[in-house]
Amino acid sequence: MRLSLFSRLVASYLAIFMLVMGVGIYALFQLRRFNDITRSVLESDNRMLDYEKKLADALLSQIRYERKFIITKDDALYDQFLLFKSDFDQYLEEALSLGDPKAVGLLRSVQSHQQNYQGLVNEEVKFLQASQKYPQERYKKKKEEAAEAIMAELEKLRARSQRSSYGKIKELAKAGDRGRRVAMGITAASLVFIIALSLFITRSITRPIAILKKKTREIAQGNFEGDLDLSSPPEVAELAEAFNLMCQKLRDLERMKSDFFSSMSHELRTPLTSIKEGTGLLLEGVGGPVTDKQKKLLVILAEESERLIGLVNSLLDLSKMEVGMMTYSFEPASLAPLIHKAMTEIGPLAEAKRISLEAKVEGQLPIIRLDSERILQVLRNLIGNAVKFTPEGGRVAVFAHHKDGLVEVSVADTGPGIPGKNLTTIFDKYQQASTPGFYQVKVSAGSGLGLAIVKHIVTSHGGKVWAESEPGQGSTFTFVLSA
Repeated sequence: MRLSLFSRLVASYLAIFMLVMGVGIYALFQLRRFNDITRSVLESDNRMLDYEKKLADALLSQIRYERKFIITKDDALYDQFLLFKSDFDQYLEEALSLGDPKAVGLLRSVQSHQQNYQGLVNEEVKFLQASQKYPQERYKKKKEEAAEAIMAELEKLRARSQRSSYGKIKELAKAGDRGRRVAMGITAASLVFIIALSLFITRSITRPIAILKKKTREIAQGNFEGDLDLSSPPEVAELAEAFNLMCQKLRDLERMKSDFFSSMSHELRTPLTSIKEGTGLLLEGVGGPVTDKQKKLLVILAEESERLIGLVNSLLDLSKMEVGMMTYSFEPASLAPLIHKAMTEIGPLAEAKRISLEAKVEGQLPIIRLDSERILQVLRNLIGNAVKFTPEGGRVAVFAHHKDGLVEVSVADTGPGIPGKNLTTIFDKYQQASTPGFYQVKVSAGSGLGLAIVKHIVTSHGGKVWAESEPGQGSTFTFVLSA
């Protein structure tokens, strides 16, 4: 009989509870002995140390603002001085209220020196407010002597409190040693039992959960194979069956979606091509004279038809890539000519926006096996996006170099950049970054397929692609292929 998660947890917690209760009862008995000493340390010595620090900080703050006031004669600084004086007086009264006879004498001495220091400051403030000359160096020396006397008394107070705490803690340690020897035997046996029981229970729960977690990540990445086989605990077994059923449904849905896009792409491409050709014939005057206004409308119609055909082709390519039906023609070739060809094609768009478009190929790139047309499609997408999303007068640069058996190509722009949260999701289909301003407006017109296709093509070549960017600092898209 396999115990459920609830039964396993209840049994383990009950066993641990009984052990903890046994150790706890003994610990409570010992703690009663420590209580008086601990209360004395906390309520007297530690609090006195705390007040000593507060008094020292308040005094140093008074000195700082008093010196600034003497130099600048700014009333706001004097107000700050008075504020910290009030804090000092409050801390002093609270420390005196603790009632420690040995500390009271030191605190009274601190109070006396503080009054002396305050009196000197008050006299000096009156001279300054009356714009009268006075012996500043003498007052400065006396204030320093008073402050040093206060700090010396506070140091004595701190040392006395520390010695008192040390003595009480030493006494506490002796009592603890006696109880520790007895508790160690009980605790050691309890820990061994608890660890063994916890490992057994935890392993029986975390192992299937880890498998489910891994499978969830695979589903998020598009792997819908339902191959989970978990039989224990019963709740996890039911969850595994639900996962497998969900994967089956997702596979069916993914297949239906791919079939739909593939079918729609084929069905749309023919009429769109006919519309494009017909528009071209009308522009050429085959159907008769065309006015300037009609010609402008036909040009717009032709451009939109071309855009729709490109979108349909992208959908068709992506559908083929997702189901593994895209064919590649791998042949030895160099990336350099492909880079220059893509830049030549996109050059007019860059010129129209007055964007500087340049390529920097370091050294001689090696010959690698690749599908030239598909890699050219990657370059067109990356360079085209960079030009499209870079403001007028900007700069787009393509870098390529060979290092450690890899050919790396980067496309950098001076556009508005991409938020960090979008740097990975932009390679998913239908995903677009949303940077406020220019970038957001431009992206809204895209299909969200270009970078998904780029990722599929580069991955099919055994490479990888990623993006680096910061909002306002431009973006860099990089892909690498094995040489």
